[in-house]
Amino acid sequence: MTILEVIMHPFRQAVEARDSAAIEALLADDVVFTSPVAHKPYSGKPITAAILRAVMRVFEDFRYVREFDAGSDHALVFEATVNGKKITGCDFLHTDENGRIDDLMVMVRPLSAANALAEAMAAQFPQIQSEALSGRHS
Repeated sequence: MTILEVIMHPFRQAVEARDSAAIEALLADDVVFTSPVAHKPYSGKPITAAILRAVMRVFEDFRYVREFDAGSDHALVFEATVNGKKITGCDFLHTDENGRIDDLMVMVRPLSAANALAEAMAAQFPQIQSEALSGRHS
């Protein structure tokens, strides 16, 4: 095990492994997800997990490039491509007393890439809603 593996946040490990079950297991039941492309936050594990699965479908060449840890607050800087647009963003995580993520806010730049992300996620939203309501996913 390297030093990087020791300090790497479990969410980062799960995302980099594209392990949607591990990602979902890290979420608190009452998690609040604040999207960079939606006006209101989403509440609850089912919708948040469905959104994160959709993000894994639309992001290409995803990689984390930096990680910051301040106790129960974490920041994970990433780079990816969405519909040909290079995007840089940050996942801001807060963990509860049980180590589960109870707050997840994502910010992205530049605006052209944020717009491409909004379009790509809008196309995914019927599947997101279906997965969140049924509790099943593909």
